[in-house]
Amino acid sequence: MKKWTGGVLIIGLACILLVSYSFIQKQPQKQSTYEFFHPNEKITNLNSSIQTRDEKLQTSFRRPHLVNVDGLNYLFNSTHLPKEEEGKPFLAWGQMRLLLSRSDSLPETAQGIKEAAVAWKELKSEIDEKRASKFVHKDERNCSYSVSAVNSSTLFSTNGSVILEIPCGLVGDSSITIIAIPDGNQDGFGIEFVGSEGKDDPDPPVILQYNVVLPRDNFTKEPVIVQNAWTDGSGWGKEERCPNHGSPNNALVDGLVKCNVELTRSSMEESSKSKHLSANKSTNGSDLNDHNHVSSNFPFLDGSLFAATIWVGEEGFHATINGRHETSFTYREKLEPWLVSRIRMKGGLHIISALAKGLPVSEDLDMTMDLDDLKAPVIPNKSKRLVLLIGVFSSGNNFERRMALRRSWMKYEAVRAGVVAVRFFIGLHKNKQVNFELWREAQAYQDVQLMPFVDYYSLLTLKTIAICIMGTKILPAKYIMKTDDDAFVRVDEILASLKTKNPDGLLYGMVSLDSKPQRDKDNKWYISTEEWPHDSYPPWAHGPGYVISRDIAKFIVRGHHERNLKLFKLEDVAMGIWIEQFKKHVREVQYHNDERFHNAGCEPNYILAHYQNPRMVLCLWEKLQNEHKPDCCD
Repeated sequence: MKKWTGGVLIIGLACILLVSYSFIQKQPQKQSTYEFFHPNEKITNLNSSIQTRDEKLQTSFRRPHLVNVDGLNYLFNSTHLPKEEEGKPFLAWGQMRLLLSRSDSLPETAQGIKEAAVAWKELKSEIDEKRASKFVHKDERNCSYSVSAVNSSTLFSTNGSVILEIPCGLVGDSSITIIAIPDGNQDGFGIEFVGSEGKDDPDPPVILQYNVVLPRDNFTKEPVIVQNAWTDGSGWGKEERCPNHGSPNNALVDGLVKCNVELTRSSMEESSKSKHLSANKSTNGSDLNDHNHVSSNFPFLDGSLFAATIWVGEEGFHATINGRHETSFTYREKLEPWLVSRIRMKGGLHIISALAKGLPVSEDLDMTMDLDDLKAPVIPNKSKRLVLLIGVFSSGNNFERRMALRRSWMKYEAVRAGVVAVRFFIGLHKNKQVNFELWREAQAYQDVQLMPFVDYYSLLTLKTIAICIMGTKILPAKYIMKTDDDAFVRVDEILASLKTKNPDGLLYGMVSLDSKPQRDKDNKWYISTEEWPHDSYPPWAHGPGYVISRDIAKFIVRGHHERNLKLFKLEDVAMGIWIEQFKKHVREVQYHNDERFHNAGCEPNYILAHYQNPRMVLCLWEKLQNEHKPDCCD
């Protein structure tokens, strides 16, 4: 009896184990990324390959955690954000908190958020004040096209320096012209483009320092122009000297040399003759004559009047002295023209006049007769996807550029009919007046999306993700395009080209298949081995304009929400890195290269032309309307 009972017990336990094992085997599998994006499609062998690739990704990329960033709570406090119609510029803003809380944040993220909180608090106070008064006084609009001063007495002076205030920063083609006479009682003088003081940074950044050492009669000092930049966090960068007797720097800035070859040749001749004169113990008279001859090519001389114009290009500052280009200086990281709030002149310099012109100024909305025609059209049926969402990168004080786009390619019929939507993505500015003018513009035209950070170059990647959020969650579109506010886009040709392409896994633009990271620390696009350890990048499309398909955009939004994708500060290369992950985890990618996307200028039969100022943008549109030809403008 006992043996029989023991046998029954053993058999019973075996049955329980068998049933438990079968139940475990039938547990539902966790939904894959591909299934999330394609819920109605049947998945066969893809799951196993995705799972294997996910395991590989986890070993190469450590998922970041969330951190608390100073200012973030204020920026995302719902009681501080406008509601209903006034809240439309904040649609993407409201979905970016997790992205800004990552422990692997981009450079300047914490600074950009902290400064944005201050800027938004000031702007909100300004908005409430103006709303209470019902109207804006015209004399309160102080973003001026130009500012000037005659002689040093009309310029603001402090600590031995002379200051020319710049009301709303600088933009492309802004220029500063100084007419002055060097004072030989001092060794030289300096001209500095200075940013504004931060709340916790009493020493403002120096976006450009232009120091001049004057030639001396006794050859104790060699005449030279020294350019550099400074920030509180990084100190002085690597100085650039002109003339430079070291290894020649053949790099071009906006197509211009960094140092005029005539200046270099003159300096080399002067050095050679100086040594020759010293060896032969020349008389004082001949020494002076020869010195005057060889130093005459240096643009600054003791007691001689000069006119110096420093103007803003796409890639850097350029100095023209007495009508001749002398030097160019590439923008350093974090130091961009829009940051400039004053010009500081110091040292041995008697100033005759100073003029800043081509400064950013917003259009007077009360005088804009075609405002209703330029306002973003209402999307007729939000349940139906747009064909294309175009996200445009812009800076707060680029008022004129945005107006040029509204009066040109944003008037294509597909845009006005709501088939294509165009939105500007703009970070806050450190200047209170710029932010208020930007706010009025956003309310008037309904095509601006404000970003919860200050517009530093290294944070552009966050705008790329915001465009993907807009095109997948807010204004759903079949395709998403990114472009810049100095680009002309032939929307009709983009749409015609997309009709011929498979709408899945698409990257369309000027595709770079073989490029390497820049390892020069002073280069704007410098990437350290910690940021990208590999010798080359995956395929990517140049930033002035490219199109991705909706499935890629959804993959990017989901990947960053779950913090499974890497943040990378070069926004166009970042897109290539994310698409490489899409290729590994979802499906093959169609890389469609089209050389009609011009990333540096314009060529006939273009689809996209870059580096077009407002005048050229309007000219291109006029040519298309009148001549029906995609020809370029000079």
